[in-house]
Amino acid sequence: MAEGSSGSAASRPAGTDGSAYRPSFLTPEIEARTRKRRRIRTYAIATAAVVFGAVLSGYFFYHKEDDVLRVGYFPNLTHSQALVGFEKGYFREHLPGIKIQTYVFNAGPSVIEAMFANKLDISYIGPSPTINGYVKSEGKALRVVAGATSGGAVFIVRSGANIDSVGDLAGKKLASPQLGNTQDVALRHYLKQNGLKTKEEGGSVELVAVANADILTLFKKGELDGAWVPEPWGARLIHEGNGRLMLDERTLWENGSFVTANIIVTTKLLREKPDVVRAFVEAHVEATLWIQEHTSEALTVINDRLLELTGKALAADVLDESFSRMNVTYDPVRPSLLAYADWAYDLGFLGTSRPNLGGLYSLGMLNDVLRQKGLPAVG
Repeated sequence: MAEGSSGSAASRPAGTDGSAYRPSFLTPEIEARTRKRRRIRTYAIATAAVVFGAVLSGYFFYHKEDDVLRVGYFPNLTHSQALVGFEKGYFREHLPGIKIQTYVFNAGPSVIEAMFANKLDISYIGPSPTINGYVKSEGKALRVVAGATSGGAVFIVRSGANIDSVGDLAGKKLASPQLGNTQDVALRHYLKQNGLKTKEEGGSVELVAVANADILTLFKKGELDGAWVPEPWGARLIHEGNGRLMLDERTLWENGSFVTANIIVTTKLLREKPDVVRAFVEAHVEATLWIQEHTSEALTVINDRLLELTGKALAADVLDESFSRMNVTYDPVRPSLLAYADWAYDLGFLGTSRPNLGGLYSLGMLNDVLRQKGLPAVG
């Protein structure tokens, strides 16, 4: 059973009724001596049980598993450290005595809602819900403690849609996975930067928010012209939906680096149990390094976990192509998230005041772990 899952409790055998059996051949004298020995033996057993119980209680006082860490992640390639880390035991190794409960999500807003409701402690998540959660809580609810993935977002157009340049997007129907999510913000910003307006702005480009799986279905039916999606959906649109890569988002960023996933924790956990957060970050870094150094084996582990969680593994060509456009990392690529926040504000997603994200990051633990491993700090 993979780490993080829970097994069934062991059942207890039914007890006896406690009635005594008295052999008929016992004399009253023998029976009296027997009762006395039985009382002495019972007292000794009871005393031993009390002493053992006290020792056992002391053990669990210092080594208890009463502490629970509630961890969220998505069944996505961009959350590969969670997929690998729980399967290979990195988090269990670094968090002895902590009961880890894992929760699989499919949308960032659900993660933020769970954190606001005190039902989740730490999670892998994309930049847009990270920003939204921080802003909605006025900077009180969460902090970013590490990065997870850079890259892995693409703009795919349908072959036959007659799109050869950005100007050809006028009058087309395009999709993103969710209104206001990271890919939606990137797509809207890209259109704006190229002088194109959506229909809601009085222009000709129709934008729709559609779940990734439904985007693939609509591509196959010829009912969408293009979509800005995370991997592996980009590769799936190419291999299964008659799509063509128009833009790898890495080309829009300095050094090709932009945040696709990071790790957030509640401020409560960070304040009350910094040692737990540090241990989780160290496990995350070790999972990251293992994936970087054992990519082929890591892809097998990831695909097996995706099969377990979603009921479907990725085709080998889709898996390889998707992973080639990603960088598994612990660097949160902070400048890119701040840029996403500016884009989202300019697009009207973050209220009337430009957000101040000065307190969003808490990277001291990450950099301490990196220094101990002889790795350069991140900013």
